[in-house]
Amino acid sequence: MLLQIVSLLVVVLLVALFAWLTWRAWSTRRAVVRWPGTILAGLVTVLLLVVVVVGTLGLVKLRRTHAIALHDATVQASDAQLARGQHLANLCTSCHSINDSLPLNGGDENMASPFGTLYPPNLTPAGPLAGWSDAEVVRAIREGVGKDGRALLIMPSDQFHHMSDDDVRALVAYLRAQPATAHQTPATRFNLLGLLLVGSGLFPSSAQPAITQPVPPAPDGVNPEHGHYLVEISGCQACHGENLTGGTNQFTPKGPNIRAIVPTWTQEQFVRTIRGGADPAGNQLDPDEMPWKSFSAAYSDEELQAIYAYLKSLPAAK
Repeated sequence: MLLQIVSLLVVVLLVALFAWLTWRAWSTRRAVVRWPGTILAGLVTVLLLVVVVVGTLGLVKLRRTHAIALHDATVQASDAQLARGQHLANLCTSCHSINDSLPLNGGDENMASPFGTLYPPNLTPAGPLAGWSDAEVVRAIREGVGKDGRALLIMPSDQFHHMSDDDVRALVAYLRAQPATAHQTPATRFNLLGLLLVGSGLFPSSAQPAITQPVPPAPDGVNPEHGHYLVEISGCQACHGENLTGGTNQFTPKGPNIRAIVPTWTQEQFVRTIRGGADPAGNQLDPDEMPWKSFSAAYSDEELQAIYAYLKSLPAAK
């Protein structure tokens, strides 16, 4: 935080300097200097002033706390709950794992470069979650708020916001049961460019509205309702667009229109595509853009069939 404040203070000094230069240029009697100098120095002053305002807003957003109440979420680590949690944890491996597989020992990619330092933390019992309560972990997963009440960043809480109470407790149970792996990730820091992105809203936080009602599980079985739930917690909209008609998000891979593509396949072809990473035409899926390995590990054949049923049920979209 100190470096961020120093950066903003430096820009404030530059604002004062160019404001003085603007006044000096306006005060001169030489027209050849007065007008060009006033305009140029004035524009720079305004630009630097915008940097100060937007950067300060970004710092305020990062430091702001969110008053989202904790709910009783103490988990009971039964065998069934641990098994379910392990399957769901595979949805997190592309960020929170060094080798894209369990355990979730922390990522090795700076997700904020070149705007600062942001590494997905170690989620095993040797990481920061060791000092968190179960309720605090549940809040972080579904509402995007950390133990200190500040918003998390690049945490897909918008998709996990829909996760049922049973599933989120199962996920927490597995996080607690993982083997402790001593892998430390660098502290999160944003430079001035990062503050500008946050302040302008181009880099939104992960904070979500408070969950005030119980979130029931989706209907089991191969049905569109179950598939819809799985699509939501898988974050398919992040890459394939809000309506699954093609991605436009500049921060994620731009996935194709799966509402037009998947219904042309059979159910068996869809399951084989997720299991093997190649579509029915033989095109290989890039695992860095389409995390098919994570989905394959997370979901049973019946769950993949439910996702297919949901995509098949949607109206056709060109």
